Amino acid sequence: MAGFLDRAKEQAQRGLTQGKQKLDEVQEKRAGDALLKKLGAAYYAERRGTGSPQATQQALEAVESHVATHGDAFLHGT
Repeated sequence: MAGFLDRAKEQAQRGLTQGKQKLDEVQEKRAGDALLKKLGAAYYAERRGTGSPQATQQALEAVESHVATHGDAFLHGT
């Protein structure tokens, strides 16, 4: 009986770990998507004459920082 409970506990722990990893991936993708949206908005504003090159550069640096920390999977739609 104890062996069964130990296996069930291990399986539940693995499930929790996998769930947390997936949640982290989704949150990282959402953060990356938001940064890309900000970059696009900054670039658009700059091109229209209502934004600044500095704002575009800051947005680009934020995207690059996210890529350096979390990878670029969010850029590929995965």
